[in-house]
Amino acid sequence: MAIIGILATIAGPIYSDYIDRVRTVQAVRDISTISKSIAVYAASNGDRYPDSLVEINMDTMLDPWGNPYQYLNLSKSKNGNENENGNGKGKGQDTNVGKARKDRNLVPINSDYDLYSMGKDGASVSPLTAKASRDDIIRANNGRFIGRASDY
Repeated sequence: MAIIGILATIAGPIYSDYIDRVRTVQAVRDISTISKSIAVYAASNGDRYPDSLVEINMDTMLDPWGNPYQYLNLSKSKNGNENENGNGKGKGQDTNVGKARKDRNLVPINSDYDLYSMGKDGASVSPLTAKASRDDIIRANNGRFIGRASDY
């Protein structure tokens, strides 16, 4: 019985870490899939990104921890630097830019859109250095990085 107890004590955390890694890989795959759908949408709509995941029918997709993926369009819009004619005579800075995810230097990690999972804890805040954001699975550098915020 003692040997079984010792093995269970050792195997429990190893199994838990394995499950977390599998969920992280799944979230990376999901974010990549959603990003491809957003790219197809943009190509079909004059390089305009969707305002929400509803527009690409991905709003019901949940991350491996059961939370919805978070999306924020950061590109120019009719409320921002371009008007509905696309002639650059909009009303100023887009309202979403201030909500962008930021790195340790408080610089936005994307210029087109933010897409991320809030990770295991289901909580997140804008700067990636915050404890609530360290386990997030993020898309950064306009899609050139997809992975854990703590690895970025």
